[in-house]
Amino acid sequence: MSDVMHHTLYDGRRIAFRFTPGTGPTLVFLPGYMSDMAGGKATALFAEAQEKGRACLLLDYSGCGQSGGDFADGSLSRWRDEVLALVASYVAGPVLLVGSSMGGWLMLLVAEHLKHRLAGLIGIAPAPDFTRWGYTSEQRAQLAAGETIHEPNPYGPEPTPTYPGFFADAECHLRLEGAIDLACPVRLIHGKKDADVPCEISLRLKSALRSDDVQVTLVEDGDHRLSREIDIARIKALVAEFYG
Repeated sequence: MSDVMHHTLYDGRRIAFRFTPGTGPTLVFLPGYMSDMAGGKATALFAEAQEKGRACLLLDYSGCGQSGGDFADGSLSRWRDEVLALVASYVAGPVLLVGSSMGGWLMLLVAEHLKHRLAGLIGIAPAPDFTRWGYTSEQRAQLAAGETIHEPNPYGPEPTPTYPGFFADAECHLRLEGAIDLACPVRLIHGKKDADVPCEISLRLKSALRSDDVQVTLVEDGDHRLSREIDIARIKALVAEFYG
């Protein structure tokens, strides 16, 4: 990760990113909640882009990884704007957005601002609207009342927090309850054994999208992370579809 650079936004936020130039659409990888660009899927796709001479951009949202800021200040709006700022500064031509988990929700919000530049979207266990279906009514009431909630984290020792600011902002970005005005090619991949995001969410997303070219791959024994070698090979195959 020695090639990590930083981009400073108008308010002084320093966003860590990695970029490799190349041909074809620029793959922009959007990590999940509390994740970063050092994850297995992101690094595998970046390495393949370097090997094949394709352009690729990875980043850490503010408050995550090597970026500055406090995670408690994070929101979909804030992180969307960070992605758009980096795309505007470093990416020329078409964009292929790849979003993992929460990154699959953020992918839709970014895509709405890049419609004319979209080569396509790839959602890996996408989790749009998870503040609606992912919490109990009691948890939602706590968040709406300004409380922070903590849930067990299957991937680490510390519980996963959700802050009321993130929740309030997310309520403004619900997308599954109506039509999603995106018409580019979309590929969704989801594990049937996903314990965090039901695979039905990908099917709901397919129905909501206006695109006539949406394909869903359900992995029989796949979990939420889809980080096994065989899963990453499947994701690489989806990416390859956009490079001809």
